[in-house]
Amino acid sequence: MFEECRSTAQIASELRVSEKSVREWRRRWTAGGTLALASAGPGGADCKLDGEQRKQLAVVLDDGPVAQGWADARWTLTRVAEVIERRFGVGYTLRGVSYLLHRMGYSLQVPARRAVERDPEAIEGWQRRRWPAVKASGGAGRLDLFPGRGGSDPATVEEQDLGTSGAHPGGHGVGQGLRSSLDRRARLSQTG
Repeated sequence: MFEECRSTAQIASELRVSEKSVREWRRRWTAGGTLALASAGPGGADCKLDGEQRKQLAVVLDDGPVAQGWADARWTLTRVAEVIERRFGVGYTLRGVSYLLHRMGYSLQVPARRAVERDPEAIEGWQRRRWPAVKASGGAGRLDLFPGRGGSDPATVEEQDLGTSGAHPGGHGVGQGLRSSLDRRARLSQTG
């Protein structure tokens, strides 16, 4: 196209690129010919680890962090950077480690955090007994998720265990403060 003396606008339109790119290519072509237009490859810095070192790192990562002396089985960017530094004597930033791992085919995995008190049997029972009702009602909006705790099902109101009244932080049993003030008002109205 340059040899045909086409305009910058024509070339940009035909190749669907900006005119600025075409002008840069024309400068290169004028200075060095067709070979000057060859791609230099992907941008960015070269990898600090060679192919063999990356294979060794993959083996270390697959063995897990416990094999490298950590107490838990969780790789972090900091830990991987430490392993690379110890094993190959090459320093990486955390972002560099992230790019390296991505290039090697590893991806971010976020562990599922579960409470120590988690009771799988209780969860299974809830899913088996209660979930069908939740699903059938279209959500938990009208469903009593805590049966026996003052729910809206009139058939179970008499069966509900509301528990015993404990001591109120103010020194009165729950409801006793209200009851005694109502008694006082009643006595005052009778005498007054």
